Amino acid sequence: MKKHLLTALAAAALCAALPAAAQNVAIVNGKPVPKARVDALSAQVAKSGRPVTPEMSNQIKDEVIAREIFMQEAQKRGLEGSEDFKSQMELAHQTLLIRELFADQQKKNPVTDAEIQAEYDKFVAANGGKEYRARHILVEKEDEARKIIAGLKKGGKFEEIAKKQSKDAGSGANGGDLDWANASSYVPEFAEAMVKLNKGQTTEAPVKSQFGWHIIRVDDVRQAQLPKLEEVKPQIAQQLQQQKLAKFQDDLRTKAKVE
Repeated sequence: MKKHLLTALAAAALCAALPAAAQNVAIVNGKPVPKARVDALSAQVAKSGRPVTPEMSNQIKDEVIAREIFMQEAQKRGLEGSEDFKSQMELAHQTLLIRELFADQQKKNPVTDAEIQAEYDKFVAANGGKEYRARHILVEKEDEARKIIAGLKKGGKFEEIAKKQSKDAGSGANGGDLDWANASSYVPEFAEAMVKLNKGQTTEAPVKSQFGWHIIRVDDVRQAQLPKLEEVKPQIAQQLQQQKLAKFQDDLRTKAKVE
């Protein structure tokens, strides 16, 4: 009877030990390394967008075991008690806690489809309408600009003059080409003169702005080519989320009593 009782107790102890052993990935110098560490590191890898393949799982396991080995050595040397370590741990604690706060705030205040649509509508309103393919020649003095206009009327080549005389080095190197843009992209004086021109027309008089004197030619006009909502939805959502988070941070700073 006694022998059977001891056998039963041994079996029960073995069964109890099996689940505990399954919770560890290794025993390093007598200390268990819990599987939870492997799971946590695997979750981080997956969150970064990398697939956790069987090969990756083995690498993660090896990394967790290596960390335990190094950590034990650091503890043996008493490094946990150093002031430098304590300061770094406090900073790391703050960083992780703040990260969790921001993640929680974003989770509780997600960007809605209605907000994305409203932001897209604002973008369309500001950038819709006509786009102009314009060229310009920028000079310092009005007299110089008038001479260029007179030369153009006599058959001068706009592109060649822009390359030689324009103060705007960027567009000048391309014959004055400013590429496609809507009127709001330019300073008011430039835009006002440009929109009055038809395709192929050049300003009859120089246009003054804060940059100098412009001679403007419109090469073409078209309706604005704007991306569809679905094409820019991720970027808009990210931008709005950043704005919400920035406002949340500003509100906390405003409410805080700092003495």
